[in-house]
Amino acid sequence: MRALVMGGNRYIGLCLVEELVRQGHEVTVMNSHAVPYPAGVRRLHGDRQQPGAIHDVLGPHRDEFDAVFDNTSYFPKDLEPMVELFTGRVQHLVFTSSVAVYRRSFVQPVQEDFRRHAPEDPDHRKSYGVGKVQCEDYLDDLHRRTGLPHTTLRVGHTFGPRSPLVARDPLFFRRMELGRPTLVPGDGFAALCLVHVADVARLMVSVLGNPKAVGSTYNVVGHEFASVLGVLEMIGRATGAKPDLVHVPLEVARRRNPPIVHWGEAIMGSTVYSIDKALSDLAWTPKFGIESGYADSYRWYANGGRELYEYDFSADDEVLSLLK
Repeated sequence: MRALVMGGNRYIGLCLVEELVRQGHEVTVMNSHAVPYPAGVRRLHGDRQQPGAIHDVLGPHRDEFDAVFDNTSYFPKDLEPMVELFTGRVQHLVFTSSVAVYRRSFVQPVQEDFRRHAPEDPDHRKSYGVGKVQCEDYLDDLHRRTGLPHTTLRVGHTFGPRSPLVARDPLFFRRMELGRPTLVPGDGFAALCLVHVADVARLMVSVLGNPKAVGSTYNVVGHEFASVLGVLEMIGRATGAKPDLVHVPLEVARRRNPPIVHWGEAIMGSTVYSIDKALSDLAWTPKFGIESGYADSYRWYANGGRELYEYDFSADDEVLSLLK
């Protein structure tokens, strides 16, 4: 297929571009920052946050795509110009949402029909998830009224090479390499669902040409879950270091901003997501487990990735001083 990727210059988007090329698709990206791409990828320069940029950049190419992957829409206003350009022209619009749309659930694993946040919820702490709910509702309504062929992918916590944020894999790796303490909120028994970025990309491509995926929504996480403690131990194995784990009382951890770890479950409690629907409908299964995924991430980090980040441990030191 002729695929357009919005973004596509780092992390999930770049993995998606590489996977599309690997599977023989013709790829165009639109973004504001160039990176090295596989041979044959066409890049259109534009910042979608600038008024009129999508119409100006993509308008002349509106009939050139069979599928559109939108990884960088956070509110319906972001999607509206895409819908205006491509309704009736593309076979598939794939929207990247998030498991942040879900409310807390007493029953797990969380399936795609479980309760989401209310689209009008004013709580600013939920704004990311609420914005994604609004996007999902907008696309679902268009699908019902016009037949817009879309798929929504609710992606969970990702890990793997080329993290856009130092506070994810790179900072954990560096702490352990240096023998610094790794902070753990509470007892560390809360369970996490993680998914390697390459597995996300493979699932995204797998929806193309699949009629079951049209109008459908899928959770996108790995096939394993582990406690926070277990994940940190597996990160340590990847680095070859024994992590120095320091437990922080939850009443202290809850007050920290930025948070001690980027996994909200460490504070809020376990959440496990079902991928049964994706496994049933799509020609996809996760390739990476948690341990093999962190080993893959560390290989990238140790072979040039380490130098791409700046490491600041002052927040760690402040918490450690409170525990003395």
